[in-house]
Amino acid sequence: MDRFAFQLGSFSVTWYGICVAAGFWLGAWTAARRAPRAGVSPDSVWDLLWVLILAGILGARALYVVTYWDRDFRNQPFSEIFMIQHGGLVFHGGFVGAMLAGFAWCAQRHIPGWRMADILTPSLALGHAIGRIGCLVNGCCYGSRCELPWSIRYPGSYGLPEAGLHPTQLYEALLGVGLSVGLAWLFRRRRFDGQVFAVYMLAYAVVRSFVELFRGDYPASTLTLGFITPAHWVSAGLFALGTVLYLIRRRTTPLEPDHGSPASIPTIDRRNPGSTAT
Repeated sequence: MDRFAFQLGSFSVTWYGICVAAGFWLGAWTAARRAPRAGVSPDSVWDLLWVLILAGILGARALYVVTYWDRDFRNQPFSEIFMIQHGGLVFHGGFVGAMLAGFAWCAQRHIPGWRMADILTPSLALGHAIGRIGCLVNGCCYGSRCELPWSIRYPGSYGLPEAGLHPTQLYEALLGVGLSVGLAWLFRRRRFDGQVFAVYMLAYAVVRSFVELFRGDYPASTLTLGFITPAHWVSAGLFALGTVLYLIRRRTTPLEPDHGSPASIPTIDRRNPGSTAT
């Protein structure tokens, strides 16, 4: 196992970076294919991608720096904060950053934000699952000690515990793929804009809380009662927000009985957002 895929001159390309990029692009491609079913132009998805990439990375890196400041940054040069190629992104931070930027972008272009969120959500789960494979190879987000047959051991060069560890990255990747499939199924049957997004918030909070039970990379100072991680607290908040969102959106914005088939929803043209095409 090696963190680096290949060299481009003096620049090292990591598997982590490749997986994150692949997750973004595959997510955008699947979302663009899904968009017409909700009456949104696929071009809008591709235009939004760049906003989500920038805001997502900024939010994910910011939360990582805050969470692991004592361990990874306090005694390092200030420039280490920006060394994303070394790994170190927290999904919850990226989720919040991308969500805020995405809704602002949709509002500016008069595209229904909750509808776009439903389009993107199954792809978000898929892209995140792919990114977790990068975490596995990079050696971040690793698990606690494990003596089960599927435990993994990292080479000594990684500087990680030499004992067998829970492959928590694979746990979350597999659960993420399953979540993506389930959300794609729900998308075709949704009854209101925002339903898929709200269900994702609920489901991911449960998935993440389960995986966190096996994580071994948190500094002891960040744990509550010795096992509750910062992500557990964030997931609890995410679950609460998802519940509120589901109840509010269900009461205020029902879709037509056909659940938003392409034939029943006029297509929103990104080039002229005030108009529609059928």
